[in-house]
Amino acid sequence: MTLITGASRGIGLAIAERLVADGHEVIHLSRSRARGCPGMWYAVDLSDEVATERVLAEVTQRHRIDNLVNNAAAVSVSGIDDLSWPDLRRLIELNVRAVLQCIQAVTPQMRQRRHGRIVNLGSRAALGKTHRTLYGMTKAGVIGLSRSLALELAPDGITLNAVSPGPIETEMFRQNSKADDPAVQHLTRSIPVGRMGRPEDVAAAVAFFLQADAGFITGQNLYVCGGLSLGAASI
Repeated sequence: MTLITGASRGIGLAIAERLVADGHEVIHLSRSRARGCPGMWYAVDLSDEVATERVLAEVTQRHRIDNLVNNAAAVSVSGIDDLSWPDLRRLIELNVRAVLQCIQAVTPQMRQRRHGRIVNLGSRAALGKTHRTLYGMTKAGVIGLSRSLALELAPDGITLNAVSPGPIETEMFRQNSKADDPAVQHLTRSIPVGRMGRPEDVAAAVAFFLQADAGFITGQNLYVCGGLSLGAASI
């Protein structure tokens, strides 16, 4: 079974659809279930530590989890003068704590079988992005924990990699940004491949890391950004 967090829309939904097409049995955790979202669904607010612990205990008791995709995340957009501690705590809870909590819940099973695949969703914002200080900071944390845990889990046959999307044209992006917006046009022109990314582009990268023959790849962070990250210091 493959466990995915935040698969009700956008990138998470595309990941779920791709993995089902590839033959995975999917379980997804989210606050709400999108119409047509494949697989089994458990309702949970992952920003709630106690509720998350309860649901993860139920899921791991009922199912054998072979793969984990940590996709759920929150975004905060604000300048330095508007940063707030409640926002920081909210992003840490969902973007970092929930990621670690899900990994802790599934690794005992994986260690027992000496096999497992884990993919964490990072972000190109970890390299630096204006007004994304809190989001970029937490996503940099996800990349850091991915590298360290990859070393710890490798002897148990478990791989752990990160996929970091750049500009992706999700439904939410289309709602908030019009195609004729000069800022959107400028962003598109700045992407070396000449187009915005699609959720399916990210899903393809995740699917690659989950393949049975990807067992010699761990601790890596793959930018799915159309080349936009080239020239930036990689972490």
